[in-house]
Amino acid sequence: MLTRSIVLSGASNFRDLGGYRGHQGQLVKWRRLFRSDHLAALSSQDALTLENMGVERVLDFRGNTERESLACALPSATVHSLAIEPTVVQGMKDLLDAGQALTPALTVDLMQQTYRDFVISNSPRFAELFAHLLADDSPLVFHCTAGKDRTGFAAALILTALGVAREVVMQDYLLTNTLYKTPTVLPVALPQEVMNVLWRVQEGFLDAAFHAVDTEFGGVDHYLQNQLGMDASRQQRLRELYLQKV
Repeated sequence: MLTRSIVLSGASNFRDLGGYRGHQGQLVKWRRLFRSDHLAALSSQDALTLENMGVERVLDFRGNTERESLACALPSATVHSLAIEPTVVQGMKDLLDAGQALTPALTVDLMQQTYRDFVISNSPRFAELFAHLLADDSPLVFHCTAGKDRTGFAAALILTALGVAREVVMQDYLLTNTLYKTPTVLPVALPQEVMNVLWRVQEGFLDAAFHAVDTEFGGVDHYLQNQLGMDASRQQRLRELYLQKV
């Protein structure tokens, strides 16, 4: 029986997008689309597991410094950089330097702005994501550092383009709160209540991104077509590649 979560010793948020019901009741194919946190800590057994599943492509949303410090440990795969520089930690450092106390509410605001920025400032990277998806249907994994924000929005876009219902898209997004293991070493000392916001996901984060899609670009359909290059024929091609009839 296929499982959504793939247990690896060196990655805690690796999972399959397969099995969700999409366009015209078809199911997203299993073992084609994977999402994860970073792949720098994979063991040799982890790498063998992914190789045996046919993972040939890695799409990395991490920024330049992130990639340099934690290189992908899957030597058999081709890595493509779709760099989106992280902003939340730097934003927190700026606030601390300005003498402002970090609070959970302020952290939520920073996270929501980050998700809006995915839409407003980083759509070209997500357009690249879809271009890779359309190239062929060989198994791939897309990831960032924690596999929750940049990766979470990417997964939401893919599932939405495949016709998966919004509430199911949200359920997949929130699985991070069950699967992701918080790092033990953090780049900046933070109060525990702030960490509880920073290292988890909330419905309001993803909602902020889709609200930006609606208000800035006229809704998901227009956003997919005009910003991500996914016109009707390309959406149909995506469904042919990644959906299967029941």
